[in-house]
Amino acid sequence: SELIKPYLGSRYKVTEVPKSLIFYMSKHSGPVNEIQWCPVQEQSHMLLSASMDKTVKVWDAVDTGCCLKTYSCHSCAVRAARWSSCGRRILSGGFDSMLHLTDVETGKQIFSSKTEFRISALKFHPTESNVFICGGFSPEVKAWDLRTSKVLRVYKAAVQQTLDILFLPEGREFLSSTDAVSRDSADRTIVAWDFQSAAKISNQIFHERYTCPSLTLHPKESVFVAQTNGNYMALFSAQRPYRINKKKRYEGHKVEGFAVGCEFSPDGTLLVTGSSDGKVFFYNYHTSRIIRTLSAHKEACVSAIFHPVLPSLLATCDWAGEIKIWQ
Repeated sequence: SELIKPYLGSRYKVTEVPKSLIFYMSKHSGPVNEIQWCPVQEQSHMLLSASMDKTVKVWDAVDTGCCLKTYSCHSCAVRAARWSSCGRRILSGGFDSMLHLTDVETGKQIFSSKTEFRISALKFHPTESNVFICGGFSPEVKAWDLRTSKVLRVYKAAVQQTLDILFLPEGREFLSSTDAVSRDSADRTIVAWDFQSAAKISNQIFHERYTCPSLTLHPKESVFVAQTNGNYMALFSAQRPYRINKKKRYEGHKVEGFAVGCEFSPDGTLLVTGSSDGKVFFYNYHTSRIIRTLSAHKEACVSAIFHPVLPSLLATCDWAGEIKIWQ
């Protein structure tokens, strides 16, 4: 993309809050669950989307706003999809319990496997590009190796479902958020794991009685944020014992049972989240104040993500199947 070229190799400039709509992209016939910019900077004009309509799509979301490819390898809703680190493959998991690794250009499956559960979360290991973690409607989370097409390790938690997975820097530890919230206790809502040994490091991280549909890591500081069903985002240390920051809470948006994602801007100054009322909220990371809200969608906005290279480009998606690009 000619628009991206001038920014390659240069220092990321300060993130501006986007004000205007550039592209309105609506080819999905069901809710969009997840969007992700291609991690290869030279190819970061491409946006991946996974939808309840059983498809995964790749868009040119910088230059044209057009759908480049549609992949229909799943027979049920696609809940999670991730780019490989090389940008040539897409890993997807769905409610058909299938895992597929698809070649972006040919659309052929390089790897496919049936799991014992419906998949709701997938994350690639940050340093081992052939390894990923998969979770869903099961008490177990599994690490897979694409070179052998086999399960490497099983992480056993006494829960019904894994909502999200977050690798901590270097990938030696990861967090899983679960739906294990009972009336009297909230332990196990966020569980920290040792990646190599599969040992549980801690399940006493978050003590409020809310599930956390998504987790996100700060790009520069050793902290992470958990989106909660209490209509606020909580801030934690990303180092043991992963203490919550009681002085900061990011509130004002609504979650209301939707898997609303949250993310930091690449420079770490802003925290952005969708909202069940269709708005996008921009918070100042340091003060936790709302800087601005954007009336982005009519239905629940479940994801809002900043472009990795272009300083104020934002992609959003919603429960009506729409994807929008803002600047």
